[in-house]
Amino acid sequence: MANGPIILWFTRDLRLRDHPALQAAARNGPVIPLFILQDQDTVRWPLGGASKWWLARSLRSLARDLKEKGSRLILRRGDPAAILAALAQETGAAAVYWSRAYEPDLIRAQEDARGALEKAGIAVKRFGGRILFEPETISTQEGSPYKVFTPFYKALLARGDPSEPLSALDTLPAPVAWPESDTLESWALEPTKPDWAGGLRATWTPGEAGARDRLAWFLDEAAADYDEMRDRPDIDGTSRMSPHLTWGEISPRQIWHGAKPHAEGSAQKGIESFLSEVVWREFSYHLLFHWPALPDTSWREEFREFPWDENEQALRAWQCGRTGYPIVDAAMRQLYEIGWMHNRCRMITASFLIKDLLIPWQRGEEWFWDTLVDADLASNSAGWQWAAGSGADAAPYFRIFNPVKQAERFDPEGAYVREYVPELAGMPAKHIHAPWEAPSKILRDAGVHLGETYPEPIVDHGKARKRALAAFQQIKRGN
Repeated sequence: MANGPIILWFTRDLRLRDHPALQAAARNGPVIPLFILQDQDTVRWPLGGASKWWLARSLRSLARDLKEKGSRLILRRGDPAAILAALAQETGAAAVYWSRAYEPDLIRAQEDARGALEKAGIAVKRFGGRILFEPETISTQEGSPYKVFTPFYKALLARGDPSEPLSALDTLPAPVAWPESDTLESWALEPTKPDWAGGLRATWTPGEAGARDRLAWFLDEAAADYDEMRDRPDIDGTSRMSPHLTWGEISPRQIWHGAKPHAEGSAQKGIESFLSEVVWREFSYHLLFHWPALPDTSWREEFREFPWDENEQALRAWQCGRTGYPIVDAAMRQLYEIGWMHNRCRMITASFLIKDLLIPWQRGEEWFWDTLVDADLASNSAGWQWAAGSGADAAPYFRIFNPVKQAERFDPEGAYVREYVPELAGMPAKHIHAPWEAPSKILRDAGVHLGETYPEPIVDHGKARKRALAAFQQIKRGN
């Protein structure tokens, strides 16, 4: 046993089960669980509003879970290196344990903390657990990282299943004396004036228990049909595990081993499709680790000279769900209301911003970062670069989603649009996705007055598509 307590630094791993660093700390001495809120003006990607809301709820849940184990959660705010060095001295800690980071800001914070602690003679141990396999363990025959998803997927599957999740701890050994802690209320992470989080509270249950419950529901009720239903925003057919994974309230191998036993008979295809999405998340993390500029810079160099149109008015219309394209507007309003957007709609809205409006993908990425409860730097940046055609294994730029056809295919009765664009609720399914084409009588009967109760389209998709393709040809000629 160590001579002093072990500080367990929580980051984006807010759970007690299948937590290698926590379990190692519990084996080696009393444990002081710690969460540090970094000064947000010192990082490139400060927490967005929706992330702050989720974090506050998740930390409350973690604190309750720790209390049940005979422990408590210590909160500190500021520079992690300084806080950890001071807390180690204050408590006589023998070591500090943490889970490995893959995001540039957090990698830098952990490296700085390691330097400060080791200088003070405090041992540091780093553990995995946030992804299935560490980035160094999956590479091509030449030893380089994969740049295309399918061979990455095959290489990962060839390794076999990831190791089994660690069992839950019964108790956590506590230190003789507890250090002082900030209060969560003093951090003011949740909105008050105005309180825009009503939809988030009604939709989500942050925390480890909420993650387990949602996974159990999905595996019992929706996973078997996931392959067929995952593209339908009008149906609750996806797992919605993304925010729980983002904050580490559940580990990817818990999901993997939880889902595997369900891959039988008619459910096999749905489970395999679901697990392939878990691997896509994995691919995104490996990309971010190997290319840390991924969130800021086009991965394909030719796109760094793309002739974007910085149209602030069009950007604002997109952000507010006032583009005049119902499927786009429904998705953007869903995002603002519940802090989440269906994946098919993420692709539709991203394509619209980048290709119909010719606005840089980074502007969309930043908006999603602020408004998503599952704002995950790896997945968010990889997803936006995929949509832009500028990333690794990205959709080709000339693949431009037609928002009306997408809506007619994936929201055939218009239920999704009616839920989030109530001013169109009276429109018949035949016309709801392109109200500007509806006869005047249909619009009158539905109480829709284009340009008044609902906007006219801010661009003509056909013309916008031609403009986007011409811009793409321009950078092709330049290269």
